[in-house]
Amino acid sequence: MLMEFKLNNNKNQYVLSNQRKNMIGFFTLLKKEILRFYKVFFQTVAAPVTTSLLYLLVFSQILQDRLAFDSIHYTSFIIPGLIAMSMMQNSFSNTSSSLIQSRVTGSIIFMLLSPMSHIEIFFAYVLAAVARGLTVGFFVWLFSISINPLGAVNYLWVMVFALLTCSIMSVIGMIAGICSEKYDQLAMFQNFLIVPSTFLSGVFYSVQTLPEFWQRISYCNPMFYMIDGFRYGFFEKSDVSPYISLAIVISVLISLSLFALRLMSTGYKLRS
Repeated sequence: MLMEFKLNNNKNQYVLSNQRKNMIGFFTLLKKEILRFYKVFFQTVAAPVTTSLLYLLVFSQILQDRLAFDSIHYTSFIIPGLIAMSMMQNSFSNTSSSLIQSRVTGSIIFMLLSPMSHIEIFFAYVLAAVARGLTVGFFVWLFSISINPLGAVNYLWVMVFALLTCSIMSVIGMIAGICSEKYDQLAMFQNFLIVPSTFLSGVFYSVQTLPEFWQRISYCNPMFYMIDGFRYGFFEKSDVSPYISLAIVISVLISLSLFALRLMSTGYKLRS
């Protein structure tokens, strides 16, 4: 009995030791990914913020007197859409560019040889991408206030959709980074999937203003529900029920996360 107790105790200590080492690896990878975009702040944060503000300046000058949706002036209407679009594109870019760079340079082998599990690697990449997306979104909102003061009616709703949106796009970026073998293949994801989907998701317009055919097309775009739910937090008005948007966004996040975890656990294209 004494011998069995000692063996079990040693086994438990060994498991705890490995868990501590894995957490060190997790936080190291998370720190590395955050520093990766922080070190080039002007490229990863300042540049997309400037682009979004230019969109706001142009559209606000041209369509400032137009009512976009249910008594909401156009300038106010597009600010949440621009914030969400900025968060989406930068969350995607963070994970996708990091993974493709690691694969092209061959440095990804050091991560794969580490004692970290694929779950820890997954969350380290996603959390870093969420941090970048939220940072960009915050600065877009902060500087847009100087053009058109806009506060949120429901900050909790805004934060929930901001986190879910950044998480989804970071997972999509991870999938794109794993499936792409070259930078031009990754650019195809960006140019032919992400950019069209974000622009056609209601960033600059209400879906209710579209013909019926295009409304149906928009309802098939998951990014529409991300932006519509996010905008609801500002005005408590939306094209569809925010609870429907929330359910769809959560379902998409779970499905994509399981798929990405499956790719990482099997080492798909990562070990070749």
